[in-house]
Amino acid sequence: MDILFKGCGTAMFTPFRHGAVDVEALIATTRRQVQAGIDFLVPLGTTGETPTLSNEEKLLVFNTVKEHAAGRPVVVGVGTNSIHGTLANMNLLQEADAFLVVVPFYNKPPQRGIYAYFKTLAEATDKPVILYNVPGRTGTNCEAETTLALAHDVPNIVAVKEASGKRDQIEKIIEGAPAGFSVLSGNDDDTLALMRKGAQGVVSVASNVAPVEMADFVHAAQKGEWEKAGELNERMGDLFKNLFVEANPIPGKAAMAQLGLMENSLRLPLMPALDTTEAIIRETLKQLWA
Repeated sequence: MDILFKGCGTAMFTPFRHGAVDVEALIATTRRQVQAGIDFLVPLGTTGETPTLSNEEKLLVFNTVKEHAAGRPVVVGVGTNSIHGTLANMNLLQEADAFLVVVPFYNKPPQRGIYAYFKTLAEATDKPVILYNVPGRTGTNCEAETTLALAHDVPNIVAVKEASGKRDQIEKIIEGAPAGFSVLSGNDDDTLALMRKGAQGVVSVASNVAPVEMADFVHAAQKGEWEKAGELNERMGDLFKNLFVEANPIPGKAAMAQLGLMENSLRLPLMPALDTTEAIIRETLKQLWA
């Protein structure tokens, strides 16, 4: 079985203007991703402030990205902390190329519950499903054994976005994954180390800001051009770090606003960046393109 999702995917911001989804900015940023050589697009995830969006807005974001993706696969975030809520999102966004499903948050399910949840969801669709493990947000870690059981047992669970930061766990998944299963870094700063171990790519926040550089970096790593990949990784190190000096997507939206790509507008309970963060981001961008 071929790897369906590999390379550099972008966890896209949702631009707002006067409190509404800014469709013009969304079109422009989608086209910017395509022109930069990004491999697949991931709207409606954590970075997209999706819990603050209505169903109508989710459809608007998805349809806009899909229309301007120039054939790039569009993977949509659909995860909630209830099976019914996630299935409803899958039904709403059924034209997506694949579904990104986060480990249920707040509930703190046991591993057997995580397994049953993902198996049930995957069996309800013929679309590819990507598991998303981010315990820093959800409160629950999906252990390597659970991910591997799902990868082996459920044919359309085709990848994992691993943002646990647990290198040993992720390497165990890489080593034990079946043919065709893709391991994607969920943290920009883990990408180089994980791709050296056999991961297939990244779902990136930084590629919103620097899509050309991220695409070049990941594609170099895919080709085994480790010197070039290492140089690009070092060049973007401050960007990787400073996009998280406040909770994502606060610093990232500040960066996009400084680049003139969207308003620095977020929905409560998120707030625009502090002045100190704005200064850090301004200096980071200056150094990135010095």
